[in-house]
Amino acid sequence: MVKSIGFIGCGNMAQAILGGILKAGIVDKRAVMTSAKSESTRRYVAEEFQVECTADNLAVAAFSDILFLSIKPDQYENVISEVKDTMKEDAVVVTIAAGITLEWMEAQFGKEIKIVRTMPNTPSLVGEGMTAYCVNERLAEEELEEVSLILGSFGKAERVEEALMDAIPAVSGSSPAYVFMFIEALADGAVLQGVPRNQAYELAAQAVLGAAKMVLETGKHPGALKDAVCSPGGATIEAVSALEKNGFRGAILSAMEACGKKSKSLGE
Repeated sequence: MVKSIGFIGCGNMAQAILGGILKAGIVDKRAVMTSAKSESTRRYVAEEFQVECTADNLAVAAFSDILFLSIKPDQYENVISEVKDTMKEDAVVVTIAAGITLEWMEAQFGKEIKIVRTMPNTPSLVGEGMTAYCVNERLAEEELEEVSLILGSFGKAERVEEALMDAIPAVSGSSPAYVFMFIEALADGAVLQGVPRNQAYELAAQAVLGAAKMVLETGKHPGALKDAVCSPGGATIEAVSALEKNGFRGAILSAMEACGKKSKSLGE
């Protein structure tokens, strides 16, 4: 791929995407330019990823064929106003912020612009990201293929209708945080029973990884996979019963509902 890729803002999420893209070898480091407000972030990104990182958003905008706006939702209006007249005419703009719609983006640019709205997650850094995305009608087929290639280079990418995008943070964008909490809780429970802390994290994390892989590779319903572990009168069904009595599923549903509402409000 010969097109240049830029990131305005290079925080944790941008670094996860950037790391995934570079690990996949999808673009040469010389074809990447990033920007960040913090000098410490600029220094870290330049050293860690061996790409140019500047304080100049305009330089990144002018450089990029594909431009990631990896900034907070409340910064979009100001940054777009700053760079919209400097960008390449055929540039594809990629958003990664919750709640920012295609219609709103087009209104901010005040002209025809190619836009991809995405919701990635931080496992992108290890090549296991899950990115949902939608696009406006201005991207050509070749550009859609390029976007799919980029987003798929650090995990899986799924194109969805924009009406579903506000639901995505709860199920895949923010959910790694829930899973990290679950792994930590599993490890704490193991430590409580005498397992050394490092081994507890390894055991818990691998169990979660393996369970997720079974869902993806077997195609079986998660409930059926759960049932296969639960022997009659056994320890696992005893644990499942305790989880249900303590509102395990209800807590997750409540968390997802809260996440969805917050994500939608960020774009208002």
